[in-house]
Amino acid sequence: MKNKENYTVKGDELLKKIKELVSEGNIRRITIKDKNDQEIIVIPLTLGVVGAVIAPVLAAVGAVAALVTECTISVERIEEKDKKK
Repeated sequence: MKNKENYTVKGDELLKKIKELVSEGNIRRITIKDKNDQEIIVIPLTLGVVGAVIAPVLAAVGAVAALVTECTISVERIEEKDKKK
């Protein structure tokens, strides 16, 4: 079973929220959707994704933020039993 959460944010808050979620370290995938529920970008994350590896993704998120006024962030978290594998 997957643990999913959704956050609705304004475009100017998008990058800040993504950085916050990535820093938590227990995220498997982040999907950004526009206000019509169309996927704009899907960011698969794995354990150990840090620094220079995530920088281009954050640049893309910044570009998306400039284009949307409101969007939904769908977050798939890593479950405890998955961490042990």
